[in-house]
Amino acid sequence: MISFTYIIKDKFGIHARPGLLLVQEAGKLTSNITIFKGTDSGDAKRMFCVMNLAVKQGDQITVHVEGENEEADAEVMREFLKNNL
Repeated sequence: MISFTYIIKDKFGIHARPGLLLVQEAGKLTSNITIFKGTDSGDAKRMFCVMNLAVKQGDQITVHVEGENEEADAEVMREFLKNNL
């Protein structure tokens, strides 16, 4: 399993549009991807789970990536977050 943290920079946090893009990007990957905000967590491939975290600007999230392609999939998620959130 690979884990990394990211601080959300988007002034609206993870709202509907980037949330959907995040879920779509995660859905293309073969690894299991879980996002943690504090003690709450959600499956990055499920829109309801991502939105339920209510991530705001300045919040730190932790992303866990686990699977056969976890290194490549973690890099995809890092780049997505960097470029979109």
